[in-house]
Amino acid sequence: MEPYLKIAGWLLIALALFHIVIPRKFKWKEELAPLSLFNRQVMYVHTFFIAFVVLLMGMLCINSASEIIETHLGQKIALGLAIFWLLRLLFQFFVYSADLWKGRLQETVAHIIFSVLWIYLSGVFFVIYYYPVKA
Repeated sequence: MEPYLKIAGWLLIALALFHIVIPRKFKWKEELAPLSLFNRQVMYVHTFFIAFVVLLMGMLCINSASEIIETHLGQKIALGLAIFWLLRLLFQFFVYSADLWKGRLQETVAHIIFSVLWIYLSGVFFVIYYYPVKA
């Protein structure tokens, strides 16, 4: 299970780094211009902290894989992360409108890739929780 957890960690780090290009990719300078200064800054600050937490999740998975897998505390952390990523998967289908990706090749590919990523992450963490390995 440890290799799968480390893969999850590297995927999370990649996801965190992807947040660097989000403002430019989605043209936030233009798109957020009509918002108040406070709301614009909230978008940037929240994006930074989301990316930072995802980066920390990835580092935890890589640097503490055996502790997550083999300890009671680690399994509780895995359960929390499993729920977190399962909820993100559900949001992918039930909160974001399908109009954002249906009929658009690049957006559909991104939707599928991120859906697979959320399934992988929640699956790895649920397996760690439900099938504990003791040292």
